[in-house]
Amino acid sequence: MFSKRFEWNAASHPLSLALQDKLASGREVFDLTDANPTRVGLDYPVREILDALARPEAMIYNPSPQGLPVARQAISGYYREVGKTVCADDILLTAGTSEAYGLLFKILADPGDEILIPRPGYPLITHLAGFENLICHSYPLRYHEEKGWRIDLDVMEALITARTRALIVVNPNNPTGSYIKASELAAVDALCRRHDLALIVDEVFSDFVGSAASGGVRTTVNRTTALTFVLSGVSKILGLPHLKLAWIVCGGDPVRAARARTHLATLMDFYLSVATPVQVGAPQLLARRAAIQGRIRVRLDENARFLEARIKGAGNLKLLIREGGWYALLAIEDFVTDDTRALTLLEADDTLIHPGSFFDFQREGVVILSLLPAPDRFGIGIDRLIRRYGDMAAGA
Repeated sequence: MFSKRFEWNAASHPLSLALQDKLASGREVFDLTDANPTRVGLDYPVREILDALARPEAMIYNPSPQGLPVARQAISGYYREVGKTVCADDILLTAGTSEAYGLLFKILADPGDEILIPRPGYPLITHLAGFENLICHSYPLRYHEEKGWRIDLDVMEALITARTRALIVVNPNNPTGSYIKASELAAVDALCRRHDLALIVDEVFSDFVGSAASGGVRTTVNRTTALTFVLSGVSKILGLPHLKLAWIVCGGDPVRAARARTHLATLMDFYLSVATPVQVGAPQLLARRAAIQGRIRVRLDENARFLEARIKGAGNLKLLIREGGWYALLAIEDFVTDDTRALTLLEADDTLIHPGSFFDFQREGVVILSLLPAPDRFGIGIDRLIRRYGDMAAGA
C-alpha cells in the first residue's frame, strides 16, 4: 500500500547501531563527525537573533510564493557584499536546500530521468533524487598531490545520456572542501549548453574559505550562460540550521531562467513552507553574518591547526588539501578497512569518525572529520584516533 519510493535499502549501518548502544549505555562519546554548529559551544549573539525573530511583522501572514520581498532584498544585499549583483526577483526562498533540490527536480525532470552528481559527495542528494524517482550517476573528483581535487570532465560528459536533465556541482564540495576552478566552470557551463542541461550549484559552504584555497570560484552567480540555479541558506552562512531559510538564485540563460522562476513560483505557491518570522528577520540575521562566521572560522582554524600539528611524524597519516568548508579529510595507510576502523574506534575508544564510504569514496583509507567540535573534545578524539591507527613515528 506504500509508494515504491521507499523500496530501497534503509538498513542501519553497524556504526549507527553501535553508536546507539554506546549512548544508551551512558558512555561519553567524542564525536568527530558533529557538524551541527548549535551543539558545539559556539558563542552566538543570542539576544539579537531572538529579537530578529520577534518583530511585530512576524504576526502578519502575507504569503508570497517566491518569499517575502524584505527577505529577498536582504539576500540580494548579501550577494552585493561579496561582489555580485543579484536582483531580488531572481531569488526564491525555501525552507532549506533539501526542499530546494526537491523543487528543482520536480520542474526539471520526469520519473526515470537522470542527474549527474559528484563523487565523493554528500549522500543526501541521492536520496532526494530517489524520492522524485530520478536516477543519479556520479562523476568523479580526482585527487592530485599538488593541485588537490579536480573534476574529471571527460567522465562527466561520457555519463550524459538522452535522459540526463541536470548536473549538480557542490561548491565547495562536501566533504572534499574543493572549489570549482574557473576553467572547470567554463567547461561545465559549455557542456550544459551543448547537452541542454540545467546546472545546479550548491554553495552553502562557499563563505568558509580555507588557507589552502587557490584559484577557486567563490560563487558561480552571474558566471554561467546555461540555465543555472545557485543554492545557499542560513544553515551554514549563519550556522543556524534550525531557522529553515534557504534560497535559489535563478540565472544563466535569461529566457529559460524566467520560465524556471514561473514554474518554481507556481509550485511553491502550493507549499508556502518558509515561516514568516525568519523572513521578516532576515535583514537583522544577515547583518550578524560577519560576527557569527568569524567565530566559526576561529573554531575551524584552531582545530585544523591542531590536527595538522598532531599528525606530524606519523608516516601513515596525511591531510588532504582542504580549500574550504567544515571538514578535513585524513588519509590513512594501513591494512584496516574504513568501516572496521570506524567501528573499532567507537567500540574501543568511544570516538566517532565517518568512514569514507559514507561519502561515496571508492577507495579505502579515508577518514572524514568535522572541524566544528569544541577544541578540548576534538583534541581528545584525535589523540585516540592517532594512538590506535597512527604508526609508531607519531610519538603518541
